[in-house]
Amino acid sequence: MHEKIIGRRYLRELFGAIGVYWLLLAMSIAFGKELPNGPARTLILAAPVFGVALAVWAIVRQMRRVDEFVRQVTLQNIAISAAITASLTFSYGFLELAGFPRVSMFVVWPIMAASWLLIVLVRKITNK
Repeated sequence: MHEKIIGRRYLRELFGAIGVYWLLLAMSIAFGKELPNGPARTLILAAPVFGVALAVWAIVRQMRRVDEFVRQVTLQNIAISAAITASLTFSYGFLELAGFPRVSMFVVWPIMAASWLLIVLVRKITNK
């Protein structure tokens, strides 16, 4: 029962943070592009980072709430996905030197999230 309670709390915190992120993102896109270059434009365009910080805070809180086994498995999954992400992004850097198009840093998180999801699914299927 305790796991369900902390799981629901985590989802509320995380999806609340994601909601703040989306709201700030929409506002920054709507208002930030029209402003002249300067500190105000920079602050408005960077405002969604506050939502990201809230998501990090929710994740850190959840990692402190779960038991040691869940924490260990989660950290293993993160470490493996970080290694996959580093390998892919590093390798693509060489492809850019060979003339491939430059890729934004915005692709790093989706690569890590996708590899993390893949690892979780493989572990569930293989029960490891």
